[in-house]
Amino acid sequence: MTASIDDLPTPAVLVDLDVVERNLARMQERTRRAGVKLRPHAKTHKSPEIGRMQLAAGASGLTLAKTSEAEVFADLGFDDIFLGYPIVGADKGRRLLALADRIRLAVGVDSVEGARTLGAVFHAAGRRLSVLLKVDCGFHRVGVAPEDAVALALRIAQEPGLTLSGVFTHGGQGYGGRTSDEVARIGREESRIVSETADALRAAGLPVGEVSLGSTPTAGAAMTGHGVTECRPGTYIYNDGSQVALGSCGPEDCAMTILATVVSVPAADRAVVDAGTKTLSSDPLRPVADGLGLVVGRRTRVARASEEHGVLAVAPGETFRVGDRVRILPNHTCAVSNLHGALAAVRGGRVEGRITVAARGCVQ
Repeated sequence: MTASIDDLPTPAVLVDLDVVERNLARMQERTRRAGVKLRPHAKTHKSPEIGRMQLAAGASGLTLAKTSEAEVFADLGFDDIFLGYPIVGADKGRRLLALADRIRLAVGVDSVEGARTLGAVFHAAGRRLSVLLKVDCGFHRVGVAPEDAVALALRIAQEPGLTLSGVFTHGGQGYGGRTSDEVARIGREESRIVSETADALRAAGLPVGEVSLGSTPTAGAAMTGHGVTECRPGTYIYNDGSQVALGSCGPEDCAMTILATVVSVPAADRAVVDAGTKTLSSDPLRPVADGLGLVVGRRTRVARASEEHGVLAVAPGETFRVGDRVRILPNHTCAVSNLHGALAAVRGGRVEGRITVAARGCVQ
């Protein structure tokens, strides 16, 4: 039975299904036109309900980060998963081996040492694990420098128990782009670097099937590059304040908001809501930090927060009263999802059901 949003206790995370469906269809169509597979990063939602919607729309599989996330999704029937993260350790290797009995699995590597910890487990079992080499396209977080990729790939390809099946990258530096043109330039560079690296590996005699890239801001420019086979955006399914600021979407494309109640108005320029960092997260707005969330339909932002208090810096000309219910557009939906066990699935002003965050807290 549906219920009114007005009946929900606060704070509550709302997900507008109409917007989700539009976002899903739009990204699926963009990848279709580009001639690449869409393998969305499910760390944004960590939800079987949303993951099934993505697969039903045409996604080739899901991307995740951690082994425990893959275990949760495999238990829920998802059978094609790429862990876009440098998984390291024999303990993880044994868990991956068990997963590989049930699903199509590939994982990321960016060192011989890390790859060897997994390969040894699979070799001892008479099995092989598909791995993709992570290439640093400028984010400077993990990944091999492009100029060192061939030498590293040749060594990894010789490790027993492993099959080097492709390369991947992530243009996370796109989140620092101050204009849409700058973000697009970063996306094109992301595409160029990973594609040229793939060509270099092939010239060295290594088969490279998958050339995978993508973040939500850079996806549009990056996926159309030469040789790209797969795109892995995540945040697009919900979008957030940062995506609006980056030009990746408009406010109307943001599916997730936080319903909160004004619990105190101690001064004309300050009000407090019952949603703090345990609800909104403390992630900054990208590309320029500006509070912890925007009150929808207002200019007022959440200026600061503690665990249970969100302090609004009331914009000139705006007023709030104790008991007012407001919606807040969060800076980063991925972090919000991981803070909550379930989200309210809404359509119009009605609650249609729950979105289960089944892999919440899965960080191992």
